[in-house]
Amino acid sequence: MKCGFAAIIGRPSAGKSTLLNALCGEKVAITSMVPQTTRNAIRGIVNRSAGQIIFLDTPGYHDSDKKLNHYLKDVVHRSLDDADVVLYVVDASRSPGKEEQAVMDLLKKSGKPVIAAVNKIDLETPLLTEIRGLVQVNLAPKALIDVSAVEGTNLESLVLSVLEQCPEGELHYPTDFYTDQNPEFRISEIIREQAIIRSEQEVPHALYVEIADMEFEGENTDEPDTASNKTDEESTPAGAPAGFFDVSPESNLPEKDSKDSHSPPPENPPQRKKLWVRAFLVVERESQVGILVGHKGAKIKSIRIGALKEMRKVFSWKIRLDLRVKVNPKWRKKDPLLKQMLGSGK
Repeated sequence: MKCGFAAIIGRPSAGKSTLLNALCGEKVAITSMVPQTTRNAIRGIVNRSAGQIIFLDTPGYHDSDKKLNHYLKDVVHRSLDDADVVLYVVDASRSPGKEEQAVMDLLKKSGKPVIAAVNKIDLETPLLTEIRGLVQVNLAPKALIDVSAVEGTNLESLVLSVLEQCPEGELHYPTDFYTDQNPEFRISEIIREQAIIRSEQEVPHALYVEIADMEFEGENTDEPDTASNKTDEESTPAGAPAGFFDVSPESNLPEKDSKDSHSPPPENPPQRKKLWVRAFLVVERESQVGILVGHKGAKIKSIRIGALKEMRKVFSWKIRLDLRVKVNPKWRKKDPLLKQMLGSGK
């Protein structure tokens, strides 16, 4: 039986997180069109009859003098040190340049076996031959595979190639695990993803999510939901904006008893609990608060509803989300916060 850690490394926007989700068959990492959405080493677990791979999704690797980027690069270096094998993801739709060469130099210096995935071949790029030749010359990878994370092309070949380079060993996780993220981290990432999707270009990199409180309120769903029989004023917690429990018609969907992040639902599932979450979207400037709140609170309401819809796909709990915005000036330059934020993603 084989079991090993595989670090997914590449430039920003190479499709690393999308590829991880496709390999796991579940949404493990958040994705967006914004470069460097990933900030932590996100673990995704893939099981096959021959063994288990723990993939470590990492931030996009590029040069920048900004303090936050130094911490993001450190996440990449730590993941590389922990890995048994490297899954190097190359964007077939972009011309390779100095940054691509820097990534290849990093991987070559590591001495770890490399499986190279040339991603986004669904875009029918004319650069494919050039990129394949460059990777082959610089890294001589154990395997060089053209893939499409979006269409699922050649993913099984990629999994088997990575697994072949993993060491022999006992499984680290039960075979029904596909990630080991705890609920607090996962919820914060879902909220951040929805905020990124709906925010202006200047906001995403100036944004992080702080979970203030998480508390289970009830033991089962058979009890009457008394809040639903109250007016907005009566059902809204003290200090929360009026109507924040409102759900638009398109999102007023039945909640699914889908599996949580660790295992599928048991044959006789326990009655669902209700989880109360109070979270903050934290930005750097007062001007960014208005962008996230929107006219008459429309933007933050859409973020909250979008986050709840995504949470329902992951958790079997009834979730109530109190979401607000606050300012932490120049947080991207604060070492203690960055060290806490960019440590383990578990």
